[in-house]
Amino acid sequence: MDKHSKIYVAGHRGLVGSAIIRKLREKGYDNIITRSHCELDLTRQPEVEDFFAKEKPEYVFLAAAMVGGIGANSTYPAEFFYQNMAIALNVIEAAREFGVEKLLNLGSSCIYPRLAPQPLKEEYLLTGLLEPTNEAYAIAKISAIKMCGYYSREYGNNFISVMPTNLYGPGDNYDPFTSHVLPAMIRKFHEAKTKLETVVLWGDGNPYREFLFSDDFADALVMLMERFNYADIGDFINIGSGQELTIRELANTIASVVGYNGDIEWDTSKPNGTPRKFLDSSKLLDLGWKPSTVLREGIERTYKDFLLSNGENLR
Repeated sequence: MDKHSKIYVAGHRGLVGSAIIRKLREKGYDNIITRSHCELDLTRQPEVEDFFAKEKPEYVFLAAAMVGGIGANSTYPAEFFYQNMAIALNVIEAAREFGVEKLLNLGSSCIYPRLAPQPLKEEYLLTGLLEPTNEAYAIAKISAIKMCGYYSREYGNNFISVMPTNLYGPGDNYDPFTSHVLPAMIRKFHEAKTKLETVVLWGDGNPYREFLFSDDFADALVMLMERFNYADIGDFINIGSGQELTIRELANTIASVVGYNGDIEWDTSKPNGTPRKFLDSSKLLDLGWKPSTVLREGIERTYKDFLLSNGENLR
């Protein structure tokens, strides 16, 4: 990419998309294309084809997706499957049809088998059963990764995919039902710190998770788009922070940042999800990238964003 390349960021209002926009602008890219869902419904093939035909983007970051936590994935599997499949099919095919030079597709670490060896290496994909609570989402994301690989091999496209660990940061979804674990905890502890003596969280708190700040993730994505191709990395590459902790430890850290001093109760009637999900990011590290934001600092910055999104004073 050069600084004037036409770059389309699909999903620019989301957690990852907004971070990509910040990183591109920080690096001096000045020809960035975006469309809101109201302007362009990526699940509608004619709309997507018309957009690509008119705008002719040279580079595409495919960060648009329907995402959510265990509760949302378990309740709406059909929606998660259809929305994510439709977005991938339409955008990747349009990128091929209209000559996009390079496309970067976002996967998810939940696509690895539930009981795969740890840390998770790229070659473990499709070697075992998926986690039931997010199976529909995972199958859609696996399909998108495979589609990029098939197109690159058969048609000679330069379509790559990345496998992020759990992401968080400014612009996250803090809805108590549809959000992921970290932003959901931020909201719960914030709302409870002046009203409740106890916060109830799902599971037993013992599963291990890895978290990566969204701006660090965007830095890795832009580096890959600038410097590496399908021939360099193959179908996909892991992107993680290299550090993990239990959900219980995460809860204690968030409670400390937010200023919640009450009790935490664990509802063991609710699912834990995958016992451990830790990415082996050695391939990316060998390419010269590493994260720069420690977890507590990232949570502090995310909490400030939550307060701003609620129109509250920073404190």
